[in-house]
Amino acid sequence: MVIGSGVGGGCIAHVLAPTGARIAILERGTRLPREDRNWDPEAVYANAAYKSEERWIDGSGRTFRPGQFYYVGGHTKVFGATMFRFRREDFLAMEHAGGLSPAWPIDYDTLEPYYARAERLFGVHGEAGADPTEPPRSGPYPHPPLRHNPVIAEVAERLRAQGLRPFPMPSSVQDHEGGACVRCNTCDGFPCRLGAKGDAETRLIDPVLQHENVTLRTEAQVVRLRADTAGRRIVAAEMLDGTEVQGDLFVLAAGAVNSAAILLRSMHARHPDGLANSSGVVGRHYMNHNCTAVMAVRPFRANREPFQKTLALNDFYLGDGAGGPPLGNLQLLGKIMEPMLRNEIRRVPRWARAWLAAHSVDWYAMSEDLPHPESRVRVRGDGTIVLDWRRTNMAAHKTLVAKTRRMLRAAGFPIVLSKAFAKETPSHQCGTVRFGHDSAEAPLDPFCKAFDLDNLYVVDASFFPSSAAVNPALTVAAQALRAGEHIASTALH
Repeated sequence: MVIGSGVGGGCIAHVLAPTGARIAILERGTRLPREDRNWDPEAVYANAAYKSEERWIDGSGRTFRPGQFYYVGGHTKVFGATMFRFRREDFLAMEHAGGLSPAWPIDYDTLEPYYARAERLFGVHGEAGADPTEPPRSGPYPHPPLRHNPVIAEVAERLRAQGLRPFPMPSSVQDHEGGACVRCNTCDGFPCRLGAKGDAETRLIDPVLQHENVTLRTEAQVVRLRADTAGRRIVAAEMLDGTEVQGDLFVLAAGAVNSAAILLRSMHARHPDGLANSSGVVGRHYMNHNCTAVMAVRPFRANREPFQKTLALNDFYLGDGAGGPPLGNLQLLGKIMEPMLRNEIRRVPRWARAWLAAHSVDWYAMSEDLPHPESRVRVRGDGTIVLDWRRTNMAAHKTLVAKTRRMLRAAGFPIVLSKAFAKETPSHQCGTVRFGHDSAEAPLDPFCKAFDLDNLYVVDASFFPSSAAVNPALTVAAQALRAGEHIASTALH
């Protein structure tokens, strides 16, 4: 049984479907319809048409509406299709300005074949060797890099003139011969009404449903897992409607916040603090990248070119350029439009917001959030999720944003505005059910199997011991493929 139909759950199903084992995928949401409003910024951003109505509570007791999207395909239905591998250094212990980023229980070389497989599965575009921090690869990208529009091509040249090394961003969109992509401005943060984005529904779930042994059940929200009397095996998933679904092996892939919440709700006589939690760290070490949107504005030159999300910069990923600590990644956002600014700068007149959006090139500055034991997911007695995020490493992030502002001004953008992402946007959530070698410190082993249980795996970004500073989707996919291969060779025989 696979709980969740995002990248992790979809990759597990992809590996196990050919074995003939009966696989039931449970998804709490529905299919996201392909419709005109998929590309309408008024509907998607101003009216939050596809965002869940769910409410969480923050560490101070304030109720908020998180940026959660419950659909077949999970958050990938609205992701920006960016598919980075983690750097080799991300798997090692690394000192940051805010503290230590811990080592992983596996190294980059262990995951490299699965990264390559995941890139083929998602049809990733990219240019091997262009990123100065790129780890070794066993082969090229499946598709050539996405072409820059004229504005972005000029920006890239201006950055190179400063001695920087911008490179084509790895991306999973069908912008190749026979592909459906039309290079619109509504890729990042929007559903694709053409199915041209490499989301988990189109690349994973729909193909595995061609196997007769695989079924998908939507509107099936799992709230807790029930273990047997001995507390060693999961026997059923309990649903919001009070029903149960039984199974022999359970894969939890509901997202780092919800997977932790499900385990914490699943108290048992032998597991009073929740299932898989003898270490006491389920729900702890929550991470979500420190992110800031940066608008670079040229007042006398409008930017009406389509599809700008093609360029990235890692010059400050492993250090600040002057012998100091790592700062993070810089990549282009999808094109910002006026409705996307409305809730962020309400006091600015609408015409001014529209002018800014029409004259900007838009960036995403991302720094590593370090694991903190008190940054955590908890569950109240009524089942409500409490997300108490303790931000870390913010000094490094502020330095990255300051460098970005100077760099963009030098590139010919006299006005550079920035706005940090709030905790209501948990799009890169990770770390709440970490994997490791020691059951006293981690709930999961290096294959993402729970130490405390014989038939439970957790394969979303919950397993991350650190967040790194690039998008998590490809790393979730690679480890899920690896875990699925392990399940197929051990648990199914």
